[in-house]
Amino acid sequence: MAEKKLNGTVIVTYRCNARCTMCNRYKAPSKPEEEISLETIKKLPKMYFTNITGGEPFIREDLADIVRELYKKSDRIVISTNGFFTDRIIKLCEEFPNLGIRISIEGLEKTNNEIRGLKDGFNKGYSTLKKLVEMKHPDVGFGMTVQDRNAKDLVPLYDMSDELGMEFATASLHNSFYFVEAKNIIHDRQMVAENFEELVNKLLNSKSPKKWFRAYFNHGLINYIYGQPRLLPCDMAFDTFFIDPYGDVMPCNGTKCKQVMGNLNEQTWDELWNSEQAEKVRNIVRHCDRNCWMIGSVSPAMHKYIWVPAWWVIRHKLKFWTKKKYSMYENKIVRELRDGKVSKEDLDKLSTCDMNATIENGLSDESKEQLKHKSGEEIVDEDIEKQYNCNESK
Repeated sequence: MAEKKLNGTVIVTYRCNARCTMCNRYKAPSKPEEEISLETIKKLPKMYFTNITGGEPFIREDLADIVRELYKKSDRIVISTNGFFTDRIIKLCEEFPNLGIRISIEGLEKTNNEIRGLKDGFNKGYSTLKKLVEMKHPDVGFGMTVQDRNAKDLVPLYDMSDELGMEFATASLHNSFYFVEAKNIIHDRQMVAENFEELVNKLLNSKSPKKWFRAYFNHGLINYIYGQPRLLPCDMAFDTFFIDPYGDVMPCNGTKCKQVMGNLNEQTWDELWNSEQAEKVRNIVRHCDRNCWMIGSVSPAMHKYIWVPAWWVIRHKLKFWTKKKYSMYENKIVRELRDGKVSKEDLDKLSTCDMNATIENGLSDESKEQLKHKSGEEIVDEDIEKQYNCNESK
């Protein structure tokens, strides 16, 4: 019997040089000495897909070593990055020509820079993408987290990615310990949904079957921002896992508090995955009511329950007589809001926004200790400056 492969996400660091308005992770960095080691990465299971993320993964100077190890275990690897460390990204892609790169861009130049808080961040990220395209790197794309402030840039950014032949990944605001945030909420659901509706129709009208299924994913994002139950079951902790910089294995990054199945620094994979503690966490997942709709949990579900998105795609593609194949009013909740059967206040209660929540940042005690003396921003800025000074003196 063939060995079952999993879908894995490796959070290699919580250090981040961006200052995103919807994510406070930059205020709560991990301590470099504690971050996941190559020895622990060697203990990971076989995977059909691995996402490397952070924080900002390219802050780690040994990222190439990590990728080398993960390629021994994984069929495909994609790194999520803010695109700031252009030289490091290009160098890594030259060594690994099949490596996927997704650069987070939150809108056109003004909007992106306001949201991400990186000086000249749009031009940095976009120029990195263009260099990768010029290299003919095969797996390059944008990633965008849609909210009130940038929803009107959604379709223009998609058009830009389409012209360059790039992938285009979307998400909506979320709250969790991973983002160190509980107050994210979309206020103007109607406006945001209208922009998603336009994107869904562009994807359905494309010639790419892959984009047709992306249309279904974005349909699910409309469903999510209206606070509705997931369109597909969540199988996190069964087929999919996350591992954080401390070696803690978790079902996902969408939980309110960190849910730990075990620690790979201290256990073998089989011990951890088959442990009593892992089963306790799986039981929490079975009863989770957060209704997240993030690519990390949805992509495996779309493959596992393929007939659901496939039938949705077929029904909409059969509308060959019209360019507008999809309407957000297909969603009952959208009609009910329009018709006054539910209120904005009702929908706000269905979101994960909690203005009174105490945020659990998932840091170790040592990482928390360093924050007593300096802010997370100061720690990361000094770290990056030290790295570049060391490199220049070599």
